[in-house]
Amino acid sequence: MNLKSLPKHFKKDKEIVLAAVKNDGFSIADADRKLLDDKEIAIEAVKNNRNTFLLLNRKLTNDKDILVLVGLKENPKKGEK
Repeated sequence: MNLKSLPKHFKKDKEIVLAAVKNDGFSIADADRKLLDDKEIAIEAVKNNRNTFLLLNRKLTNDKDILVLVGLKENPKKGEK
């Protein structure tokens, strides 16, 4: 699925954007700006291609769950927070 060629209203639909980033993490670049703040979408984009980390907003680039996926932070040991 290629978000770039879709009409704007599809780029605002979370389920469509989520499916697109699962297929191609860089599809996040074509999503509506409001969805760039969505952690679930960001996680799926980074899972697909960790280089999409560079496209995320600052709030999400500091998120511990995303940092772990990118490999910039280790998974906490059991019992640690």
